[in-house]
Amino acid sequence: MEVAANCSLRVKRPLLDPRFEGYKLSLEPLPCYQLELDAAVAEVKLRDDQYTLEHMHAFGMYNYLHCDAWYQDSVYYIDTLGRIMNLTVMLDTALGKPREVFRLPTDLTACDNRLCASIHFTSSTWVTLSDGTGRLYVIGTGERGNSASEKWEIMFNEELGDPFIIIHSISLLNAEEHSIATLLLRIEKEELDMKGSGFYVSLEWVTISKKNKDKKKYEIIKRDILCGKSVPHYAAIEPDGNGLMIVSYKSFTFVQAGQDLEENMDEDMSEKIKEPLYYWQQTEDDLTVTIRLPEDSTKEDIQVQFLPDHINIVLKDHQFLEGKLYSSIDHESSTWIIKESNSLEISLIKKNEGLTWPELVVGDKQGELIRDSAQCAAIAERLMHLTSEELNPNPDKEKPPCSAQELEECDIFFEESSSLCRFDGNTLKTTHVVNLGSNQYLFSVIVDPKEMPCFCLRHDVDALLWQPHSSKQDDMWEHIATFNALGYVQASKRDKKFFACAPNYSYAALCECLRRVFIYRQPAPMSTVLYNRKEGRQVGQVAKQQVASLETNDPILGFQATNERLFVLTTRNLFLIKVNTEN
Repeated sequence: MEVAANCSLRVKRPLLDPRFEGYKLSLEPLPCYQLELDAAVAEVKLRDDQYTLEHMHAFGMYNYLHCDAWYQDSVYYIDTLGRIMNLTVMLDTALGKPREVFRLPTDLTACDNRLCASIHFTSSTWVTLSDGTGRLYVIGTGERGNSASEKWEIMFNEELGDPFIIIHSISLLNAEEHSIATLLLRIEKEELDMKGSGFYVSLEWVTISKKNKDKKKYEIIKRDILCGKSVPHYAAIEPDGNGLMIVSYKSFTFVQAGQDLEENMDEDMSEKIKEPLYYWQQTEDDLTVTIRLPEDSTKEDIQVQFLPDHINIVLKDHQFLEGKLYSSIDHESSTWIIKESNSLEISLIKKNEGLTWPELVVGDKQGELIRDSAQCAAIAERLMHLTSEELNPNPDKEKPPCSAQELEECDIFFEESSSLCRFDGNTLKTTHVVNLGSNQYLFSVIVDPKEMPCFCLRHDVDALLWQPHSSKQDDMWEHIATFNALGYVQASKRDKKFFACAPNYSYAALCECLRRVFIYRQPAPMSTVLYNRKEGRQVGQVAKQQVASLETNDPILGFQATNERLFVLTTRNLFLIKVNTEN
C-alpha cells in the first residue's frame, strides 16, 4: 500500500519582516460609490433543518458576489429574478447600472429545499453555474470582456441529485477533446450515523466532455465522490486535471462505488481521534514532558538517554520517542522521575533560556503542547503594539495605544489542526500531506487565473500567501507574499465575515457582518521625514490601516478585492471603494 508523503511548507525568509512595527491608522478618506440594484440579491437563508456548524460554513457564510479573475474589475451576482448581473468598471466616475448577461431558465422560488445559486468562472470563455436545486449548467460565454462577442449559451445542463454549490472548475482543451472539470459541495444526512449530527460533507468531482470530431453534445464521463466530516476551507482542481488539493480540519477520503459510507467514515475518524503520545509544557528555562506509562511499569523498564540536541526514550524494550530536539539542552542537568500517577515526567533544561520551542522533537506530531493562561497573556502583551488608533503614536509612551481587543487563548494557539492534502485524480489516493498545525486558514485569492487559487495561512503573527504548483513535485507550494502581523490583527476582529486581498498583494481587507470594512496596506515609503525617537532612527516605511463605513443597515452578502477596488454587496446595493489609484 502506497503511503502519502509527509511534506512541509517552506517559508521564504526574505519575504518576512522581523522589524515590522505595526499598522498606523490613516484618516485619509477613501472614495466610495454606491449603486442601487434593480432587484434584490437572491439570498437563501438557512432552514431549520440546516442547523450544524458545517451548514453555516458552507451556506450561511456564502459569498454572493463573484469576481471574474479573467477580467479585472468585473463582478457578478444573481438576483431574485434569476438574472446573472454583471458590473464591469472602467472608470469610477462613469458607473453604469449592473447589466443582465444571462437568465436562469427555471423559477428559483419553486424549489423548497434549494440552496443559493452559485457560479464559477472556468476560463475566459466558459462558466459553470448551479441554480441551487441540483442542476448543473455549463455555459459558453464568448469573450466576456467584449460585448460584441459575448453571448451566454447553455452547452450542457443536467440534474445531478441533491442541491449543491460549485466551489471550483477548470477547462481542459486538447486536440481531440474539450472537458470541464468541476467540484460540487453538498452536506448530506446519513441516517445510520448515530455518533454525531448525522451530517457529512460530500465533494463530487464531475468531468463533462465532448470530442471535437464527433460534434456530439457534452456529456458526463467521470464522477468521483470524496467524503469528510467538515466543510473544506479550500478545495481546487489542478490546472491539468490530474489532481485535487484540499485544506480541511477533518480529512477527506474517496468513496468507492458500492462501499459502505458508514464503514469508510468510521475508519477515517478512528485515525483522527488518537490520543497524543505525550504531553509537554515549557517555561523560559525548561521543558517538562509527561508520558502515561503502561500498567505495572518499573524503573527497570525505562531507558532515557539525553544528548545536547537529541533524546531517546525506550519503554519495555520498545522505541517510544527518538529524535533531534528543536534546540539544545543541558543534557547533564536534565532528569526523569516516575510519578505516583503512573506517569513518567522528564525535565529538560534549555541551553538558550527564553527561546520558545514550537515543537519538542523536530518533525514529530505525536505530542500535545499545553500552555497555561499566564503564557498566553504574556504573548498577547508582547504583540499589542501591532495596531494603533493614532496616525503617529508617541514612541515615548510605555504602552503604545492599541485597537485590538484582549485576545482569548484560542486566538493565539489553535486547538484545531488542519491539513493540506493532494489527491491523485487517477488512483484517487492521497499523495502528499502537510500538517498545518496551528497555521490557521484565513482566505483564498486567485493571483493568476491559469494557476490554482492561492491560500493564505496564519504563521505566528503574520499571514503568508501560498501558490500551489502541481507540476513541481519537490516544491509544490510556493510562499509568494507576506501580510505582516495580519494573522494577529485579524484575530481581534470578532465580527469579521469575509476576508480578501488584492491579486498583486498591495493590500488585504476584511469586512464585518454590518457596515465596516478594514483595509491593511503593505508598508510604503513616507512622503515626509518621520523619526522613531525611542530608537533614534528615521522611519522609512509605514503600513497604513484604513476603515470605511458603508451608509447602509443591510447585512453584507458579498465581498471581493481587485488591485484597485473593493466591491461590497448588500441586499439592495453594490458599493465600490477605491483603494488604489491606477498605475
